[in-house]
Parts: sequence; C-alpha cells; structure tokens
Amino acid sequence: MFTRILIANRGEIAVRIIRACRELGISPVAVFSEADAGALHVRLADAAYPIGPAAATRSYLRIEAMIAAARELGAEAIHPGYGFLSENAAFARACAEAGLVFIGPPPEAIEAMGGKIGARRIAQEAGVPVVPGYDGAEQGEKRLLAEAERIGFPLLIKASAGGGGKGMRVVNDAAGFAAALEGARREARAAFGDDAVFLERLLLRPRHVEIQVLADAHGNVLHLGERECSIQRRHQKILEESPSPALTPDLRARMGDAAVRVARAAGYVNAGTVEFMLDATGHFYFLEMNTRLQVEHPVTEMVTGLDLVRWQIAIAAGARLPFSQRDISFRGHAIEVRLYAEDPVTYLPAVGRLALLDPPQGPGVRVDAGLTTGDEVTVHYDPMIAKLVVHAESRPAAVERLRRALDDFAVLGLTTNLPLLRALAAHPAYASGDTHTGFLNEHSLEVTPPAAPPSAVLVAAALYELQAAPRQHAPVSDPFAERWRAGGMGIPISFEHGGVIYRLHAQRQRQGWQFILANQRCHGQVRATGPGELVVDLDGQLERLRVARDHEGAILLTWRGASYRLARPAPLSADSATRGRGGHDAASLTAPMPGTLIKVLVSEGEKVREGQPLVVLEAMKMEHTVVAPYDGVVRRLPYARGASVAGGADLVDLVPAE
Repeated sequence: MFTRILIANRGEIAVRIIRACRELGISPVAVFSEADAGALHVRLADAAYPIGPAAATRSYLRIEAMIAAARELGAEAIHPGYGFLSENAAFARACAEAGLVFIGPPPEAIEAMGGKIGARRIAQEAGVPVVPGYDGAEQGEKRLLAEAERIGFPLLIKASAGGGGKGMRVVNDAAGFAAALEGARREARAAFGDDAVFLERLLLRPRHVEIQVLADAHGNVLHLGERECSIQRRHQKILEESPSPALTPDLRARMGDAAVRVARAAGYVNAGTVEFMLDATGHFYFLEMNTRLQVEHPVTEMVTGLDLVRWQIAIAAGARLPFSQRDISFRGHAIEVRLYAEDPVTYLPAVGRLALLDPPQGPGVRVDAGLTTGDEVTVHYDPMIAKLVVHAESRPAAVERLRRALDDFAVLGLTTNLPLLRALAAHPAYASGDTHTGFLNEHSLEVTPPAAPPSAVLVAAALYELQAAPRQHAPVSDPFAERWRAGGMGIPISFEHGGVIYRLHAQRQRQGWQFILANQRCHGQVRATGPGELVVDLDGQLERLRVARDHEGAILLTWRGASYRLARPAPLSADSATRGRGGHDAASLTAPMPGTLIKVLVSEGEKVREGQPLVVLEAMKMEHTVVAPYDGVVRRLPYARGASVAGGADLVDLVPAE
C-alpha cells in the first residue's frame, strides 16, 4: 500500500479522497491554485503545493505542475478525482514515466473510451446495443444529411469528443439540419478542439441509467448495480438514485452484464461507469463510458456498503478483488442531489461568500462538501457546494428522508438551487418514479422565493437584533424608559425585504418582549443561541432558525425550508446628505448597525431643515451622523443619549413639514 498520495484536484472530491486516505493510514497531500490557497482541501491535507494562478488552464490542468508537486511532496501515487485531468491519457502516461502510480484506468483504456465514436464501436463489437445512428469517418455535410434522413427525425447531433451537453443539438427536421450541424461543430471545436460529430436517433422520454463497474489488474471485472440519473438541467445531472425504479432484477442483470462486457473489451482496470439510455419499452442502448470516479458514486456506496475510493486505491496498489459478482448485494434505496450556487430558475451560477453552511444530520444522511462557513464560491470553478445523500429501507422512505434533509439544509449568503431541489423532491411525479431526461422541461416546479417574510421570521430577526444590543432599552433613570414600561412608545425596528419596509415595535417585558406588527401582537423570547442557530419562543411555540449576517450587515435567516434576507434601511448620513436631496423617500432614519447613540441634537416638536444633523451614532469604532432627508418636524425620539440600539432601529420619527 502507498504511504503518501497526491490529490490532483480540489473541492468536494479532494476532501472525499483525503478522508479515504486517512482511513487507510495514507498521508494525503494536495495542490492548490492562487484562488484556493485557503480552501478546505488545503486545510485538511498533510501538505499542499501551489501550482499556479486561479484559471484551471494555468493550474489544475497543468500536467507538469502535478508531476512536480508529487515529486516535491514525496507522493508515490496520484489520484485525479473527477474532472480536470481525470480522463486525460497523457496525464496517466506522464505519471508512469515519472515513476508515479495513476489511480485510475490504463491510458489505453482512457483513449479507447474517450471518443464517443470509438466507444460506440467497442460496445457494438462486444455485442452491446447502441442507439441507431451514424458514426462513420466521412464527416461531409452532404453525407451527414443523407444519414440523418436514413435514421429519421427527430435526432441528435453529438460531439464525438464531448460530454456535459457541449456540442449537442436536437434536430427536428431536415430544414434545420445544416444550422444545427454548424452550431454543434463550432461548440465542439471550442470545447474539445475536435469538431467530429455523430448522429443518433432521438429517444422520447428516455431514462439515463448508468452501471458502476469495478475491475482489478488480475482479470476480475464486476458491476455494482445501477444509478438512475435522468433528472438533469442542461444535460447536467442534479439528482441520482439507486436502484432505478424502472429496472427489474432481470433487466438489471442484463444491463450489468453488458457493462462488464464493455469494460472487458476496453481493457479496463479500476472504477468506471458505463452509461445507457433506457426507453419506455425496456430496451437499453450504450451511451458512453466514463473512465473515472463519478460525482454520484456515493449512492452506490450507500446501497452496496463498499467504499469506492478505497477500492480505487487498493486496485492501483495491485490488490485483487476479494469478492465475486454473486457476493454483491444491494440494501435499501439511496438518493443524491447536488447543491449548486446557482439561480434555481435560470441555472446561472452565483458567486460569493458562504455566510453559513449548516448541513442536515441524522440516520441515513450523508453530506459531502468541499466548503465550510466563511468559504468563497468563485467564478473560476464549478459552483457545486455539496452533495446530499440519503439512504433508507425503501424508495418512499428515502424520498421522505430527502425532503426532510432538504428542509433542514441551511445555506446563507449565496443564491442556491435549494428551492429547485425541494420542489423536485416534493413533486408527485418524482415520488411515483416517473422520471426521464426531460422531467424539468415537462413539469413546472414552483421555485420562486417567498413573497413576504412571515411574522415569525420578522419577530425572530428583531429578537436577534435586540440581543445584539443588550443595552438598547434606556437606563431606568431615563424618563423614556418609564414610558416604554407603561406601554407607551416601544422600540421601533425596521427591516427591508424585497423592496418593502416592515416595521415592528418592541416593548421590554419581565421575560422577553412584546411585539406589535401590523396591529398584531406577539410575545417573543430567545431560548437558545449557538453558531448560526437561533431558537425563539413565539407565543409559547418554539421555533428554530438558522441565522447569519452578510458583508453588508443584513440578517440572513432560514426557517421551514425558506430563506430570507432582512436588511436594515440605510439612513441618510451627513456624508450622503448632498447626494440624495429632493424627495421624502431619499432615506430612512434607522441605525445601519448595532451601536450607541452618543448625541441627540434635536428635541421632540422641533422643526428641522433638510440635511440638518439629528443624532450621532457610534458603531464599529466610527461615528455616523444621521441627518434629515427632508424638511420636517421631530414627532418622537425613541432613544436618549447613551442608549444602545439595534441595527435597523428607528432613531427619529420625522414627519414632513406642511
């Protein structure tokens, strides 16, 4: 066995491999780009080596940098993870030439299965069915059009060297063929440097089912069952499960046998995946082979009990598989969803800092993440934050566990696809197992954010602010305190959400606070707090929320599966007074953050002019002078000099002059 392994990757998969190495007593070492100097995989590794700037082409895709890092850190083997150099035959050869073990298949197998046309031919020679189509060497437009008419429309034009939907076009008729071919070639050339294409009949409502294979260097090849990956957006998987609800034991055995035949024909060693399309009649067709570990490998691990990364390492070290196909058994049902930093409607990636990442816990729940609270999602790499995997005794139980875990998953500070995943898990068509590659196009999922924060969320946010400034109620000697205690003024607190201002009044009571919101009253009290957690008692009912602040000081909360950003209306300061004159809506008169009122420059009933200083707040070791946004009359001053105030608290009640 190896003593030290270099992980030529980053993010979630690097962390996953590090943990497998730890269990095997192997020292894991890592590489990092300039953007990843403080990343989780770097923090967890025994040592880490810099390999270049943020751009992957100048860091994680540089073969010579990886070899140099392995030599510098004293590694005996390199694990490529998935993506980047994981399916690069030149990298596998460079490792061997440098005396390093590449933890993956031989370069010849990577090359054999790397092109879709070549892989398709290997499958056909192994007696495995392929989708009717054309994969000939003649690539002229006239020949391709003739083949398209022979196959029949609709059909797919697919890049031979591609994946992930790049270089793929759907063509519905001959009239649209030329434009689609040009677009597919252009995209394939830009993405892969190869514009060769092939044609396939378009299957209607197919399922995407893949078979995990495992092969050692001693001639043993077996399969570990299937994963259904039908639910995708833009040809990228977002949900995977095992077993597939569409497979019978007989169909599973036949697809597994076909996958093993393909792997043998390719001379495959280590872990790999053979992908198939399954039509509505139960016929399956070879699609491609991924010569690496898959993102969705945890669902196979959950149902088989086998650690695929550990077996990858063992096989690379020369171990013989100690079990046969008849020894493989499957237990229960597993589902994985991918949590991305992206808009749940447009699928556009999001970037920024994770103010809070609080994953769910409990029996049958696994979360593989490459980030923690405080880490950044940048523009340089894939925006996946984590993978949530659940396992239960049956598919219905696994779906219920998935729904609960998604509701418990708190991610604050970034836009994520959590609303999409929750809507998907709750959809009756998914629960029934009626899945196919066009699922998201066929079904309209409700993924819009809540229109308004519920009163429970507003009150909880107010309690969070109030505890941040424990002296916000005035001293007993202050005459205003007596008026508050008598039920007079109360402490005004304002929040902005979705362009709407929400105002509350809080009155201190012997235990907790009494809140008035839109003529409704609610008693609230903080029961417990912890890192990112807030437990409140609202009229006798306990509610648990996850909470954080963003870089602008806004409160971020998640409650009952929905997230909210409650900002404090920005006050008009002395510095900005000359920039926003001319309207009563130029600014509010609220505290931008918790602080201490060190000066009150006006009195109740006083007439003031636009731009006149009203109060001075000290916060974050700086003074903030709040000025009048318009001519008016001071109707009320809720706080006296020396009072501590919460962020968002109304400092002056100013009415416009007549």
